[in-house]
Amino acid sequence: MAAEAEGPEDRKPRSDEARSAFAPPPGIAEPEVPADEQPTSEFALPAGTGTVEPVSDTGSAFAPPSTYRADASPPAYTPGGEFALARITESPWQDRMRTMLRMPVDVRPVPEPVQKQSETGPAVGRVLDLTLRIGELLLAGGEGAEDVEAAMFAVARSYGLDRCEPTVTFTMLSITHQPSLVDHPVSANRTVRRRGTDYTRLAAVFRLVADISAPEVEVSLEESYRRLAEIRRNRHPYPTWVLTAAAGVLAGAASTLVGGGVLVFLAAALGAMLGDRLAWYCAGRGLPEFYQFVVAAMPPAALGVALKLAEVDLRASAVITGGLFALLPGRALVAAVQDGLTGFYITASARLLEVMYLFIGIVIGVLVVVWIGLQLGAAPNPDDVLKIPVRPVVQILASMVLVFTFAILLQQERSTVWIVTLNGGVAWVTFGALTAGGLPQVPSTAVAAGLVGLFGQLLSRYRFASALPYTTAAIGPLLPGSATYYGLLSIAENRLDAGLASLTNAAAIALAIAIGVNLGSETSRLFIRVPGAARAAKQRAAAKRTRGF
Repeated sequence: MAAEAEGPEDRKPRSDEARSAFAPPPGIAEPEVPADEQPTSEFALPAGTGTVEPVSDTGSAFAPPSTYRADASPPAYTPGGEFALARITESPWQDRMRTMLRMPVDVRPVPEPVQKQSETGPAVGRVLDLTLRIGELLLAGGEGAEDVEAAMFAVARSYGLDRCEPTVTFTMLSITHQPSLVDHPVSANRTVRRRGTDYTRLAAVFRLVADISAPEVEVSLEESYRRLAEIRRNRHPYPTWVLTAAAGVLAGAASTLVGGGVLVFLAAALGAMLGDRLAWYCAGRGLPEFYQFVVAAMPPAALGVALKLAEVDLRASAVITGGLFALLPGRALVAAVQDGLTGFYITASARLLEVMYLFIGIVIGVLVVVWIGLQLGAAPNPDDVLKIPVRPVVQILASMVLVFTFAILLQQERSTVWIVTLNGGVAWVTFGALTAGGLPQVPSTAVAAGLVGLFGQLLSRYRFASALPYTTAAIGPLLPGSATYYGLLSIAENRLDAGLASLTNAAAIALAIAIGVNLGSETSRLFIRVPGAARAAKQRAAAKRTRGF
């Protein structure tokens, strides 16, 4: 009330700094300015436009404007490279996520959360945990590092975590999410301690990731956890006795492939089944995988030596070679080379080291038995190993049986076993035709493996699944079993030069298989158009690294 009673003379006088030098002196009226000479500001709002609400000073400088809506965002982002980067939603999630991972962060498409979120936003901790668990199953199942990162990236983006960076190594998975440029990042990691080959489980995980990343399918976090738990609890599709029988038939088919007959088939099958049972026994006792391979390689070699000592008229070398086909780590080798060619050098080095240890275990197991046989007088003829009779029809059928049983050992779904069997038959026919035409063994193997990778990748994209079930078993007939055994036999006979030369040839064939499969897979992507990302994929950082800068 006292303030209302104050007059103009009682108020605090204005300071001199508050007066304008252009204000008229007291007592003199300010002249009127004509309307057409009124100065206007270029920042003034036009007539009829509403006022803009002031922005609170407490907000973040990186927060979007109050008028921004994610669902009404522009359809494309145009960076400085003069090409429009459209949203990628029409192709399989493997290609979409792989393309975005290969892009620089600043040109990635606008994030589009596929799954519905609560009012409080995505549960960051649970999304990261789900992402790591899915990546763990994929990596443990033998999937390549780039595909594992693509799956993790797809899950995180589908649940609204767009600024995520997954990292995959041989035994460690990690993912980092940064909510904004001013918030602290959230990181989580998971260690892969157990590995197992079960392509049925791998296919189920791929279907889960496809459903999570599909806009037309609503999969909540709780539903994803429930399905993931079911995938973990599911039993293998084939019982143990079926796997043991498949290992025996695989070894018998491989022995027929290199010139064996019916007795050789039975002997190789018996040796492989004994080796498989011994390996299972050692695994149950907690023995490392290296020693499991040493033990598994001994029974086929022992049977071959025993048949030679008994002077049975058959190809004893084919018995040992058939047992080697069932043990050579072709799956791990292909994954190792694939990781190296896609830029995951740490994971590729670890996988190659694993392949080397497993191969050394096979070498030790066979060499011990062959050396004992030589001391007992069982001197096999090295020429029998390399002189493989040409029997086109029998070898084609044997190669297809080999692929069929290999697919069962990999625990594939029954619907994919027949497809990969046909793929392996095509690969063997191609290899036989090229070698009969005079092409050397290594390039012939590379071309046949390239067809395996090409058809396998196209089939996997057609069915939105992993490419491993369509390629891994199909390379079985191409594995260098004969060259490996000849090298081991030469070393046991103290012919080191011939032995090392044969083992080097075996390594070259194995690398030709791995590179051919990867090249076929990359070639297949030339026929798969990722909408709006073709030019961006050409400028990915991985391509620059391979050129040395």
